Amino acid sequence: MTMKQVLNLLAAAAVLTGVMAAPQVSAAPLPTNAALPAAKPCSTTWEVTGRTVAVRRPAWNDGPVATPSSPVHHYLHRGDRVTSCTVAIARTKSGPAYRKCGKGGNLWRIVPGGQVPQTCLKRVR
Repeated sequence: MTMKQVLNLLAAAAVLTGVMAAPQVSAAPLPTNAALPAAKPCSTTWEVTGRTVAVRRPAWNDGPVATPSSPVHHYLHRGDRVTSCTVAIARTKSGPAYRKCGKGGNLWRIVPGGQVPQTCLKRVR
C-alpha cells in the first residue's frame, strides 16, 4: 500500500468516526471579481534585423527547443514583422547555444511556424 493510499484511508476514517467534520459543499456560485480584465491576445511585435533568418522547427529528437541544425520551416527577411509572446530557452553546459546575426545567445522566440533566434529580432511594441 502506498503512502497516498494510507493517507486517504486515515482521512476517510477520521471523517467516519467524527474526529473531523466532512467538508461542507455549497451550491452558491463562487464570487467573481468583475474588476479583473479579460486576458488579452498576444500583441508583442518583433521586427527582423538579420538579412535572412530561418524559422526552425525542432526535430523529433531535438526536444522542445530548436537548434541551429533543426529543420527549416521557412525564412524571414529583414524588415518582416512577427508576433511572439513566448520564448524558449536553450540550455548548454557552457557558452551560447547559437551564434546568429553577429551575436551569441540562448533564447529562441516562438513565432508562427517555428522558432527564431532572439538576437535576430528587435522589439517594436
